[in-house]
Amino acid sequence: MNRSLYSILFHLALPIIALRLLLRGRRAPAYRRRIGERFAVGLPAFQPGGIWVHAVSVGESIAAAPMIRALMERYPELPVTVTCMTPTGSDRIRALFGDQVQHCYLPYDLPWASARFLDRLRPKVAIIMETELWPNHVHQCSKRGIATILANGRLSERSARGYARLAKLTGPMLAEMSWIAVQTETEAERFRQLGASPDSISVTGSIKFDISVDPELPARAAAQRQGWGSRPVWIAASTHAGEDEIVLEAHRRLLTERQDALLILVPRHPERFDSVFGLCQRASFPTQRRTTGDAVTESHQVLLGDTMGELLYLYALADVAFVGGSLVPIGGHNPLEPVALGLPILTGPHLFNFAEITEQLREPGVLRVLQTAEELHAAVSDLLADASHRDALATAGRQVLGRNQGALERLIRGISQRLH
Repeated sequence: MNRSLYSILFHLALPIIALRLLLRGRRAPAYRRRIGERFAVGLPAFQPGGIWVHAVSVGESIAAAPMIRALMERYPELPVTVTCMTPTGSDRIRALFGDQVQHCYLPYDLPWASARFLDRLRPKVAIIMETELWPNHVHQCSKRGIATILANGRLSERSARGYARLAKLTGPMLAEMSWIAVQTETEAERFRQLGASPDSISVTGSIKFDISVDPELPARAAAQRQGWGSRPVWIAASTHAGEDEIVLEAHRRLLTERQDALLILVPRHPERFDSVFGLCQRASFPTQRRTTGDAVTESHQVLLGDTMGELLYLYALADVAFVGGSLVPIGGHNPLEPVALGLPILTGPHLFNFAEITEQLREPGVLRVLQTAEELHAAVSDLLADASHRDALATAGRQVLGRNQGALERLIRGISQRLH
């Protein structure tokens, strides 16, 4: 498939895309808003000539935040525009930056929509976070002489196989990229095999290792924990459908040993908050919703993290962390946030989104892989019972972080070279 055929098929798929938006809008009304932006209609009044960053959703927006702040500090005269594809990503961008950046949804990868968007924005450089590559957007940038950079690039073996099946589409797209800054040599080789020029590829490492935690955050969390007494707390974060039931069953088993144990359960997507709360109720767990602002009492067995932008704080409240998207084939989510807060990590076996990172954490035992509610319960129980072991794992985790930091500075240097 070449780019022309791809564009034709994309146009033919528009009724299906519209139906999907409608269905998602029933569960999450935010999907029904600002639809025009997805077709480059009703775009904000942009200040042109700056830096454009695309971060598809919440995870990429959080990962991009240090890079965006560094670019804003280095180039205060240049406007920064941040695009995404999801309402949750949009909310996160606004929470992180407010009016400091320009923001809209990225239009669909249709030639005319991409052209209209770029003619309005006229950026000096386009920075795409991680893997969100779109052939028409890349081509339209290339036509206009806009440097196109893949930042913090990652490419799983499964994704590489998918791209390889569309070699006539992905090869020319990668050839038009100005710079592909990837996390590991393994990913660099995958991009080379897909047709990217070796001269355009650099291994800069993962900027996720350059995480910084506000020093006040652990102190705030410790103050809240004082109100909970000495009860043990574990968190299951970024869970997806099919994982919550396993987590709750593990917690039920834990409560037979530690009646005062508290689970902080944080679904990945806000449209699932109500259904997961209902699941907790049907399973007879006394549950407090974070959005109510009410205190967690001795009678509560579950705290539902149904807020946005608080995940680091919720991690700081816990002693042990399970990171979701891993018991189901999603590929896992970022394990470095809880590591930065000194927590041992538990995950399921589906870790292809963070394969290199998780392997570095598995070697010293900071991250443990399991598959069933029984295994999850046993691991949580063991870790909660041994504070000295948790402290040793916290030290090991921070050592892994320290060895891998510096990617952000390497990335900023490379972007600066392509801005001049």
